[in-house]
Amino acid sequence: MSLLRFSRATLPATPWKNGGGTTQEIASWPQGAALDDFGWRVSIATIAAAGPFSVFAGIDRSIMLLEGDGVRLFTHDGRIDHRLDVPHQPFAFSGDEAIGCTPLGGASNDFNVMTRRGRWRADVRVLDSASAVEPAPHGVLLALRGAWRLNDEACREGEGVHWTDAAQAWQAVPERDEDARLAVVRIVPA
Repeated sequence: MSLLRFSRATLPATPWKNGGGTTQEIASWPQGAALDDFGWRVSIATIAAAGPFSVFAGIDRSIMLLEGDGVRLFTHDGRIDHRLDVPHQPFAFSGDEAIGCTPLGGASNDFNVMTRRGRWRADVRVLDSASAVEPAPHGVLLALRGAWRLNDEACREGEGVHWTDAAQAWQAVPERDEDARLAVVRIVPA
């Protein structure tokens, strides 16, 4: 099993090809996989300008606003028209869709989870109180607000852990913060 700690403050930012934002990759599997052959990928994107999302055929996606005014996500045929303007509420959609994106104000930061359909499935949720996290062979935990105790590990706001290749369960307990939030991503075989 591989278990790694990370901090948002030290994740490198990669500019998008279209110039509309940047991405900080938290983890992808298998390690070193390119955008066309990953099994799953978790990242944080900064969206600074209007433009299309990249199409990822065969990928299921989930996006969640972290900070900022948010964005409007839409398809030109009107099947999808979603305001991503409330923090910490995941929105799932197919990567096959040609999604347009319009900022609702200034730049925003968004948490993104992508899984290869038919192989992997992601359960994405946000905790606000002490909870048990069921075992999963892969996953990511990120302290969105406040400090958390993850099993025996202290985790400050903006820090997290990700793991691969072995079932891992967690006891997640906020430390003294009534407004604490923890992003939980469990990635399991489809």
